[in-house]
Amino acid sequence: MNIAILGATGAVGQEFLSLFLRRKFPIGQLRLLASPRSAGSKLAFGEDLIPVEAVGPDSFEGVEIAFFSAGASRSREWLEPALRAGATVIDNSSAFRMDPSVPLVVPEINWDQVRPDTRLIANPNCTAAILCMALAPLRNLAPISRVIVSTYQSASGAGAAAMQELTDQTRAVLEGKDPEPKVLPHPYAFNLFSHNTPINPQGQNEEEAKVMEETRKILGQPDLGMNVTCVRVPILRAHSESVTIEFASNAPDLEAVHDALASFPGVRVVDDPLTNTFPMPISASGAEEVLVGRIRRDPSHPAAISLFICGDQLLKGAALNAVQIAERLLPVKSGR
Repeated sequence: MNIAILGATGAVGQEFLSLFLRRKFPIGQLRLLASPRSAGSKLAFGEDLIPVEAVGPDSFEGVEIAFFSAGASRSREWLEPALRAGATVIDNSSAFRMDPSVPLVVPEINWDQVRPDTRLIANPNCTAAILCMALAPLRNLAPISRVIVSTYQSASGAGAAAMQELTDQTRAVLEGKDPEPKVLPHPYAFNLFSHNTPINPQGQNEEEAKVMEETRKILGQPDLGMNVTCVRVPILRAHSESVTIEFASNAPDLEAVHDALASFPGVRVVDDPLTNTFPMPISASGAEEVLVGRIRRDPSHPAAISLFICGDQLLKGAALNAVQIAERLLPVKSGR
């Protein structure tokens, strides 16, 4: 396959390159696209150094699959040139996720939304994708009526610059200096704060609204009751989520919950009360699976259980999910 990455120099773009090698993705030509200021630099791909090109009207000629990871405005700007050139676009921004005509896909959950003639597929918000990996196997046990989520979101969700800011601020604090916010609005080292997105009239920040809207779309449950609180924590990589799930009738047996999660592709159960070992971002960082544990009943509600989830924001929350979509497209694109 001839592949293009728009936003190749960003944190997610770098993960695409690593995943292509690790998963032996069949690449013919690889085109790395970015803004003019990055043009001329080179990125390592295996033993090769590939030049970065400034994206332009002819950048997608001959490209079969284009990964977009340069933000919503760039996705809107370059979608039509990519489609006109014949590429199928997998978009990692928020630009098209809630468009009813665009499938919002986690391959293990709702691949049936993709048709042979689909040319644009939206990659979900990282927090929603990680959450849905735990919810999907449980709705097969009993209908889910409500989900309450608190998130602990890492710097990777805000990009490479935020990750560097956390590193720099941590070093500064340990040296007795004041942390200086530049990328994020508040001191990040040894602190946490509400997710750095605008608050809507309903009192939700933009991230919370995305998680609710996108989870409902991925699961095909537009009326699913949800309440989400999103918080930035001083972790470099991997998001964590504390989740309470209410079922429409009685909660399923905990052993059945454990088995459903353990047998679901892309989920790894980490749940050992004897050693107090449960999902942690340090364990999830670099892992392709979503880690799920702290499986227990909610003592305040007879039809509810609680979980703790960790997933790598740059992998299942972004690049890995997109590459898995592309892998499922390969037979279609090759005519098999």
